[in-house]
Amino acid sequence: MTIEQVREQFPYIESGKKYFNHASIGPLSKSVSDELNNYIIARSRDSINNYNDFTEFSRSAKKKLGKILNCGEDRIAWVDNVSNALNVVANGLDFLAGDRIILFEDEFPSNIYPFLNLERKGVKIDFVKIRDGRILLEDIAQMVTAKTKLLSISAVQFLSGFRADLESIGKLCKENNLVFCVDAIQAAGVVEIDVQKFSIDFLAGGAQKWLMSLQGSSYFYMSPGLQNRIKQMNVGWTSVNDAWNLTNYDLNLKEDTSRYENGTLNAIGITALNRSLDLFLDYGLSNVYRNISQNTKYMRELFKSAGVQLYPDNIEEKEMSGIVTCRVNDAERIFNELNSREIICSLRQGMLRFSPHFYNTSNEIEIVADQLSDII
Repeated sequence: MTIEQVREQFPYIESGKKYFNHASIGPLSKSVSDELNNYIIARSRDSINNYNDFTEFSRSAKKKLGKILNCGEDRIAWVDNVSNALNVVANGLDFLAGDRIILFEDEFPSNIYPFLNLERKGVKIDFVKIRDGRILLEDIAQMVTAKTKLLSISAVQFLSGFRADLESIGKLCKENNLVFCVDAIQAAGVVEIDVQKFSIDFLAGGAQKWLMSLQGSSYFYMSPGLQNRIKQMNVGWTSVNDAWNLTNYDLNLKEDTSRYENGTLNAIGITALNRSLDLFLDYGLSNVYRNISQNTKYMRELFKSAGVQLYPDNIEEKEMSGIVTCRVNDAERIFNELNSREIICSLRQGMLRFSPHFYNTSNEIEIVADQLSDII
């Protein structure tokens, strides 16, 4: 696909809207809308019981996610949201009083509360400090103790857009026998994610942001080694090998991660995601990552030239993702004024957060920079 063909997939562009809010929720493409319409027609008029079609969509979507994460489809499970995915690990590992978990300041709470909840068992939480939006490996290493059991981090920080050095962190975890958990909702489809290369034990992500699909459709990856250590706290009729032998109550769990899919799944959400992922693969993942990187750098350059203070202010290219956050006075007023000019971003913690995707153009970025400069 060419970038022009990709842009034709998004009807909102025709209205003149400048959308830079993919870190919050992504727009649906025409292909996804068409797929949803086909699904609704099938369920309301045609086959109605389209279970076999959905099963194929689910398998296809897992294969496509596997290309993004570098894993087999048998290592991916569907779940409703990232919080519940992380709870699989938090509640499944055998934590004891005095065990320690490493988390990070300024994280999105989905990656905090499932582990903070373990304090009721006497588990201790150690928070790594953030240095002007950046996370340093040496600060993480200083937190590791003989009692540390797990480290959980967002691959990309939701507020600053800082991209963690997952390969180095994964190596640190492996050397210290720590379970390495990653929240990839702001990273998958944005920057390279390689669960093998980065020694990731568990990774969770969602469909509604950068992957431009529906809410309530999330997924997780679990390594075979971690699965062997997890005590599965919740099971259902589809968790077992012989699921369709309905009255044979043999609690013989499946060998792959589909054992955590305990019952009816979000069929329409998974169907939509399967179609949305085609956009990334047809354009080419390397091209997607390149465009997002170029758009992020260009936006930062123009904002700096306009006198806008960035957060973090100084950041290396390898630490960038698809998020550009600005510190401005009277952020809410500026946010509302941008919205009135059909420039869409996010208001987060008193700052403005912009998130350009791979199909956004340099011209759109220039318009946003000019309008922001005018308002400020």
